[in-house]
Amino acid sequence: MNFAHHLRSLGLPALILALVGVCILPVPEFWITQLNYIGIASLAVLGLVLLTGVGGLTSFGQAAFVGIGAYTTAYLSATMEWSPWLSLLVGLGITAISALVLGWITLRMSGHYLPLATIAWGLSLYYTMGNLDALGKYDGILNLPGLSIGAWQIGQQRVYLLFTWALLLLACLGVQRLLDSRGGRAIRALRTGSSMAEAMGVNTLRYKIAIFVMAALLGCVSGWLYAHFQRAVNPAPFGLRIGIEYLFMAVMGGAGFVWGAIAGTAITTLLADQLQVLLPKLIGHSGNYEVIVFGVVLVLVLKYAPDGVWAFVDRRLPAPPRRDDTSGGWAQATALSARAKPAPQEVVLQVQDIRKEFGGLVAVNNINFTVKAGQIFGLIGPNGAGKSTTFNLITGVLAPTSGQVTYRGENITGLAARGVAQRGISRTFQHVKLIADMTVLENVALGAHLRGDKGALSAMLRLDKAEEQRLFKEAATQLTRVGMGEQLHELAGNLPMGSQRLLEIARALCNDPALLLLDEPAAGLRFKEKQALIEVLRQLRSQGMSILLVEHDMDLVMEVCDRMVVMEFGTRLIEGTPSEIQASPAVRAAYLGTEH
Repeated sequence: MNFAHHLRSLGLPALILALVGVCILPVPEFWITQLNYIGIASLAVLGLVLLTGVGGLTSFGQAAFVGIGAYTTAYLSATMEWSPWLSLLVGLGITAISALVLGWITLRMSGHYLPLATIAWGLSLYYTMGNLDALGKYDGILNLPGLSIGAWQIGQQRVYLLFTWALLLLACLGVQRLLDSRGGRAIRALRTGSSMAEAMGVNTLRYKIAIFVMAALLGCVSGWLYAHFQRAVNPAPFGLRIGIEYLFMAVMGGAGFVWGAIAGTAITTLLADQLQVLLPKLIGHSGNYEVIVFGVVLVLVLKYAPDGVWAFVDRRLPAPPRRDDTSGGWAQATALSARAKPAPQEVVLQVQDIRKEFGGLVAVNNINFTVKAGQIFGLIGPNGAGKSTTFNLITGVLAPTSGQVTYRGENITGLAARGVAQRGISRTFQHVKLIADMTVLENVALGAHLRGDKGALSAMLRLDKAEEQRLFKEAATQLTRVGMGEQLHELAGNLPMGSQRLLEIARALCNDPALLLLDEPAAGLRFKEKQALIEVLRQLRSQGMSILLVEHDMDLVMEVCDRMVVMEFGTRLIEGTPSEIQASPAVRAAYLGTEH
C-alpha cells in the first residue's frame, strides 16, 4: 500500500484521535462549543447529502425534522419527565411517520413538487411550534434535563462532544456503507437514471421515500442532540431560513460526498462566526451582513466549484477500496440461481393488435408479430414509423390504448417497466443510460438488482457480503460474455460509445432474461465496434437468447435477424425474412419514396 492509500485509511483514526486530544488538552471552551454545534448540524446536513446530493431530491424542510426531534424530547423530558432516551425513540417514530406521509404524497410527482412541499411543511411546522401554548409558543421550552447513562452525566461540553461526534461518525460510516451496496447502487441511479433503474427492476418510488425518511431521521437525531445541548428549545433554529442554510452547507462541502457534510458545516459555521465579528468593524454598524456574503459565496461555489470543497480533497486521494474490487473474493462466490428458460422454438413474445393513441394521433396502429426462443427478430422502418413507441409499449414505459402483449403465455399488457423486468424481459436504451461515476462492474451489477434482497440495515452492518459477491460475480460473467472482461473497474463515463453499448447489453443480461430488447444498439458505433456487436448478438442467439432488435443500420439488421417487421406511419407494412424484406417493392418505396 502506498503513502496515498495510507493517508486515506488513516484519515478516520486521525480524526478520532484529534477529537480525543481536543477533549483532553486545555483547549478553550469556545472551541469545544463550536465543535459540538458543527457535529450536531453535520448530522442534519448528512441527511441532505444522501437525499439531495446522491438521490437528486431537493428538500428545504430538513430543519423542520430537526425541530420535531428537538421539540419531542423537550416536551416529553421537561414537561412529562420522560427519559430523554425514550423521547428520542418517540421523536424518531413521529419523524418517520411524517416523512412517510409527506414523501408518499409528493415523491410520486416530479420537478418542483417536493421542494414546494418541504417549504410548506417547514413553514407550517414552524408556525405550529410558535403558536402552541403547550410548546411555550415563541419562548419555547426551558430546563431540559441533561443526557446521562446511568449515573454517568454526559454533560454539555467535552464528553458531549465525544458523544455527538461518535454518533456522527457512525452515521457517516453507515451512509457510506449503504451507498456501496445493492441498495446504494439503486439510490445512486435515482438522480440521473430513474427510468433506467425502473427497467432494471428497481422500485424507484420506494427508494426515494426510503432516503427521504433516512434524511429526516438524521435530522431528528440532530434536533435531539441540539435540545439537550442547549437545555432549551424555541422555534427560531427550525425555520425555513435554517433549512436553506443546511442546503448551503451541503453544497459548500460537496453534496455528493459523505464527508462533505462535515466539511461544509465546519466551513459555514466558522466563517459565519468570523464574519459576525469582522463585518460590523468594516461597515461601521451591526446587522446580518454575513447572509449577503453567504449568498455571494454560494453563487461562486455553484459557478466554480459545483462539486463542493471536499471534491478538491477527494480527487487528491486515491479511490477508497470498494466492494467491487477483485480482492473482495467475489470471483470465488457461488453463482446466482437462474430462471427457467423457454424450450427451442417456444413462443416467447406475442404482440396482438397493439395500438397507441396520443390524443388524435395514432402512433401505433394494430401491430402484430411473434418472437420465438433463440430468434433475433427485427423491428425496422423509417424515422417516425412508430418503432420506439412499439418498443416502449412492450417494455412497460407506455400503456397501450388497446391490444395485448403476451410473454411466455402471460398477459403483460400495461405492466409497469419494473413488472416487465421481474418476468424476465430486459432492455437497452436508444440513448445510453448509465451512471458515469460508477465503475463498469457496479453499473452492470445494477442489472442484477432483482436477484438480490438485502436491505439498508444489512448493508450498513455488512451482513450482505455473500450476496454482494454473488451479484458482482454475475456482473463480471456477463461483462466477459460481451468481451469487456478487462474493463471491470474503469469508470463507466470514461468508456467509448461502443463499450457503453456493450455495457448496457451486459447489464440487461444480468437480469437473466429470456427476452432481450435492444433499442438501436449500433447507433454511433464505428465499423469495428459494429462488428464486435454483431458477434455478441450471434453468440447470444446460439445460446438460446431471444432478441427483439430496433435498428436503423440495415447492414447489421440484414446480417443478424432471422425475421423482421417493417413499419410505416405506425402500421405493419410487411413481415418476413431478410431476403424477403430486401426484395419487397413496398419496403423500397417506404425508405426511398419510390418503388424503383
